[in-house]
Formats: sequence, structure tokens, C-alpha cells
Amino acid sequence: MAMMSQIRDHSNPIDPPAISSDGNDSYPEAMLETWGKLPEYSGLGRPPTRKQPQPGWKCLQVIKHRSGGRITGITYRVVYGDLKGVPALMGLNTAYVERTNLTSRQMNGRMVRKTLSFSKDEKMLKASCAWEDWVYNLTRPVKTLRVEVNDGQRRWQPRSAAMAAGLTDHLWTIKELMMKVVIPKRDNTK
Repeated sequence: MAMMSQIRDHSNPIDPPAISSDGNDSYPEAMLETWGKLPEYSGLGRPPTRKQPQPGWKCLQVIKHRSGGRITGITYRVVYGDLKGVPALMGLNTAYVERTNLTSRQMNGRMVRKTLSFSKDEKMLKASCAWEDWVYNLTRPVKTLRVEVNDGQRRWQPRSAAMAAGLTDHLWTIKELMMKVVIPKRDNTK
């Protein structure tokens, strides 16, 4: 739920983005809780209390069935949206999400289940996730984002995700990252 609130606050406050998830029903439920709207009260009977999804929502679940550690089948379920349009738009896999989650778990021990470093305190988990995001986006060159330069000395210029997004002009070092003072944005609307 907190993740959906952050997505709403940082992107579109009116409509959710298209979401593809595994068989966990918490994503569609969080979408409904965050962006859903109560139906208009007609004046008859009890006023509605359950939020409803809105037209234009897109949510796809890719459910993998396993037996003995092997995938035995995959079921696709369109939770919100057009039965043909949503799979065509989003594709029928969760490979990108799974790769992102794996990278996050490899970089951040607090995200790994059943280890001594598993995070029990939400404040520390948020801090370690923020640090992992900074390190990943500013210091790590991503091979698929590099640009060809052919300047005689080298063929490729390595780039980080932040460089590709135009947020910085160089790969940061960990020292540089540690020395940077980040001033939090204040939000006085709450």
C-alpha cells in the first residue's frame, strides 16, 4: 500500500500505471485502495463503502505454477482492463520485474528472506532501500545504456541510469555519493 501511495504521489495522482505482477493479490488490492473511487450514492439503501476500479485501468497477473522447483505451467489473469488489450500492451511475462527484484536483493541484504540481515525495522529498511537506489542509479554503469563515442581512446562511454535520464553528467563514486548532502523536499500540504 505504501508503494502505491508513493507511485501516486510521484507520478499520476488520478490514474494508476499499467501494472504486471505475480499471483499476489496485494497489488490489485493496493491499486483499488489507492486510486479507487466510491460509487455515487443514489440515495436509496446504504451508502457504498467499497471503492471501485475506474475505466482505463490495466493490471495483469502472471501466475507461475511450480512442482519440485520447476515451472509446470503459467496462467495469465487480467484483473483490470480489456482482456485482449492488456496482455498486448504489457506482454505476458514478469521477467523485467523479477530481474529488478533480483538485482535489488543482491545489492541489499535487508531484502533477502531467511538471512541474518533481514530487516525487521521499517525505518532501517527504507534507509537501506534508498541507499541501494542511489548506488544503483548513480554509480553503476549499465551496459545497455552505454553510448558509442569512438574518440580514439575508447569505443564506448559507460552510462548509469541517472546519466541516461539526464540527471547527472558522470558516473559517481561511492565517496562522492557519501559526501553529497541531500536536502529532503518538504511537503506542507498534509
